Amino acid sequence: MLNVRNLFFQYETKQILEDISFSVNKGEMIGILGPNGSGKTTLMKVISGILTPRVGQVEIKGTSIDQYKTKELAKVVAVLSQHVNESFSYTVREIVSLGRYAHQSGLFQSWTSKDEEVITRVMKQTGVFVYQDKSIHALSGGEKQRVYLAQALAQEPEILLLDEPTNHLDLSYQKELLDSLREWSREEGLTIVCIFHDLNLAGLYCDRLLLLHDGKVEVDAPPSDVLQEKRVKRIYKTNVKSTFHPSRPASQIALVPRELERKKVQIDTTAITITSERVEMKAPFPLYTLSSGVTGAGMGWYKNFVNRHVDKTYCCEDYQKDMDNYLLQNGFSPQETVGMMTAVHTEDATYQLLERADFSVMIVVTGGVGNAVDAAKTNEHSSSLNPGTINIWIFVNGKLSEQAFLQSAITATEAKAAVLRDRKTKDMETGTIATGTSTDSISVAATQVGTYLEFAGTITALGKCIAEGVYHCLTTSLDKRDRRLAAK
Repeated sequence: MLNVRNLFFQYETKQILEDISFSVNKGEMIGILGPNGSGKTTLMKVISGILTPRVGQVEIKGTSIDQYKTKELAKVVAVLSQHVNESFSYTVREIVSLGRYAHQSGLFQSWTSKDEEVITRVMKQTGVFVYQDKSIHALSGGEKQRVYLAQALAQEPEILLLDEPTNHLDLSYQKELLDSLREWSREEGLTIVCIFHDLNLAGLYCDRLLLLHDGKVEVDAPPSDVLQEKRVKRIYKTNVKSTFHPSRPASQIALVPRELERKKVQIDTTAITITSERVEMKAPFPLYTLSSGVTGAGMGWYKNFVNRHVDKTYCCEDYQKDMDNYLLQNGFSPQETVGMMTAVHTEDATYQLLERADFSVMIVVTGGVGNAVDAAKTNEHSSSLNPGTINIWIFVNGKLSEQAFLQSAITATEAKAAVLRDRKTKDMETGTIATGTSTDSISVAATQVGTYLEFAGTITALGKCIAEGVYHCLTTSLDKRDRRLAAK
């Protein structure tokens, strides 16, 4: 549909574009990225025919762009630029109607019912139909942007060129616009070439990304190949972290602000409070956390950790809402809190701080084996869930890699299973040695300051600390439980 071959362009003696080549297929949505001054807008102007390259060729549907007459080109290509001249106070309908110019024919260029149907449809598609009788000067920046998009769509183009289309739009209209563009490309075969400054939107919506650097093509590939952390750092000369969208298979880039110097604060046992109602730990600042809690599940930043005691008969259809209410009633924000439940007596909780030369680990465990389960024999159990009995918290004064978070949870689980094995704790349903209880929970939290700890397997320094601490704390907690029950 669109082919760009060996394109060179310069302003006077300054080279702006150098040997640019790429193609876009029908129905494809491609994003053009690059730092300021990389040549994005100039490339768009050359593609649209506004500027003429010094060397190279732009082909539209197999024909060189310079072979098209103005009206013929406007029937195929529509352009939405970043800056639009608003010298005249036209109404919204009048501005959108200008998009039908290329389809007018004859000496008097009469207006047809088809023209009327098209402008009404595109105004509704872009959400500006309600403003059709208003002056363009009476609209906000975002509303104007949608009006000029409607004008471009009124041309009924096969190729749509967009320069920062989400500029001035709030979140809901950004999503609505890009959802619509992708839908039009998929269902109607509209070919879209779009300049983005927002790398994440480009990665989320585009089929391919063309990354420019100093007027050259750095890479032309799918978003996951383009939005690589090292490449973005190098091209944009800033600190970023590559991650993934939580609900789509799309690469995302997070800015990493310059870290302000902060007073070194260690997480230690003075932050822990134990009552008959709960175990709580309040950190002086949010900790990066991997958790299987009722609240705060997954990865996130949390400063409060609550292990709430509930009766062994506890049953609540909406346990998450119940937990949120409990946290609010006790002065905790659910958005800042990892919340767990346990049916064991929280007074049996045990904690330990293990210090090493360049990092330290604090372990907190509540332990009970009233519903012990052998993971290898779970098919012999019903699926009814009882409140968890072994809940493990791991706090690391150090900076963990993502794999270290997962390895910490694995190491802790292996240490937990070792305690039950050594105590010969049995699954009452199967008579085999238990590996845990039916609804155990775990959280691994790190200050993300200090020594970088890449691994937490059982033979690493961090893994050894976690295994030792979990084994000791769970054993001690179960011993407390046994003594309490024996005293009854």
